[in-house]
Amino acid sequence: MNVGLIADIHANRVALDAVLEDMPAVDALVCAGDVVGYNPWPGDCVNALRERDVPTVMGNHDRAVVSGTGFRFNDMACAGVEHAVAALDEDQRAWLESLPDERRLFDDRVRVVHGHPADPDRYTYPGDFSPRLLDDEACLVLGHTHVQHAESYAEGIVVNPGSVGQPRDGDPRAAYATLDLDAMTADTHRVAYDIEAVQRAVRDTGLPDRTATRLERGE
Repeated sequence: MNVGLIADIHANRVALDAVLEDMPAVDALVCAGDVVGYNPWPGDCVNALRERDVPTVMGNHDRAVVSGTGFRFNDMACAGVEHAVAALDEDQRAWLESLPDERRLFDDRVRVVHGHPADPDRYTYPGDFSPRLLDDEACLVLGHTHVQHAESYAEGIVVNPGSVGQPRDGDPRAAYATLDLDAMTADTHRVAYDIEAVQRAVRDTGLPDRTATRLERGE
């Protein structure tokens, strides 16, 4: 069984479209949270996952939108949350609100969280990866750091597919991963997208300029 893994879309419809077009054939798609925030198209990104019935967990930006809290956000992040609050309709907001902090999928072989199995808001960087993160699942999928990485252990796989909409690992291309549950392998992927079009939309929407400029640097 082949599974597509995405995370941290952050309302970047152009990057999400590029990822979905580039992704090889998979049997299922899962998302490790933060569908909204930062970029101009929260509703379009919510709709893309709803229409595909993608199992998704709640990220901290998703939670901020439905709870009305900023979660210690900086001004740039707060602006993205405020934009999403204003842009989402009732059904889109209800879908976000329904997202759990964790999902166990494919006969409990895959566990999906946003930040860390013990704390959805804890950053888990590649240096923190270890088999101790695994419980009884074959693969742990997480996001939050926007840093793409996968590690295989005798106990299973830990993978962050990277950020679709705002990579922070120095590579501005949209990130995703694929998981082969039969071979027990995870592969990371990158795909270029029209960053300039997103930057124009960010500025036209009145979002902070740094939201636009950081995209070209992958930071």
